[in-house]
Amino acid sequence: MIAKVGLDGHDRGARIVARCLRDAGMDVIYTGLHRTPEEVVAAALQEDVDVLGVSLLSGAHMTLVPRIAALLREAHADDIALVVGGVIPDEDVPELLRHGVVDVVLQDTPPDEIVRRVRAAARRPAA
Repeated sequence: MIAKVGLDGHDRGARIVARCLRDAGMDVIYTGLHRTPEEVVAAALQEDVDVLGVSLLSGAHMTLVPRIAALLREAHADDIALVVGGVIPDEDVPELLRHGVVDVVLQDTPPDEIVRRVRAAARRPAA
């Protein structure tokens, strides 16, 4: 699942990533723009996804991602790998990982590398 959370109004990158993952043989659900953490986690649980990819460009990642991670924990959804992508400053990556994010994919990551990393996230053992 690829999700756009919060006030981000730009989803071109998320749609490109979704297309790359589909082209690599993955089933991808795209939530669309302006979703809340609660909506995204509910959809991920309903769809029984392996990976929840959250695309953020707004700078709200340090607020929204910990909330999503907490909601996944509350739902005992440790089998869903949380991957974050977009405009994420390098210095924020360790904190996101501490919150339970499995991987952080920065905006300049090549498509084939994104596919490899999403596959790795899907194969990782549950926390």
